[in-house]
Amino acid sequence: MTFKSKIDKTFAYFIGGAIFIIALATLVPALYEIFSDDVDVKAVVITSILFIMCVGFILWITFDIEYSFREKYLFIKGGPFKSKIPYEDITKVNKTSQILAGYRILSSKDALEIHYKKAVLGSVIISPCEQQKFLRILSEKAPHISMK
Repeated sequence: MTFKSKIDKTFAYFIGGAIFIIALATLVPALYEIFSDDVDVKAVVITSILFIMCVGFILWITFDIEYSFREKYLFIKGGPFKSKIPYEDITKVNKTSQILAGYRILSSKDALEIHYKKAVLGSVIISPCEQQKFLRILSEKAPHISMK
């Protein structure tokens, strides 16, 4: 079973702000170049491509987030970033509001922190759409974990 990530307004505003800042940094110089007397076409093309690549990457890692229950592990994917967490390695799961630090693949403040063995940062923070259903399936797959 696969769960998509919940997206809340705060996160959407944050992404919109980031895209606005990238637009200012890349498109404003391109527009200035276009309206100047001596247009450098290479500079306009490069900054436009840079804008498209940056925004495309941000949108990819923001809206392509999935949490899938596989036979032996929980598969977490956010854009190009992927994690396989074996069910036997999961030690505990708890709700968290601490989403600014650590390893996180989420798009909402309503988040769960999954602690597991062999984690570089100790845990991963996720935000599945249907949290109760997600937790129920996780407890079926890994009945040994502590849930708070």
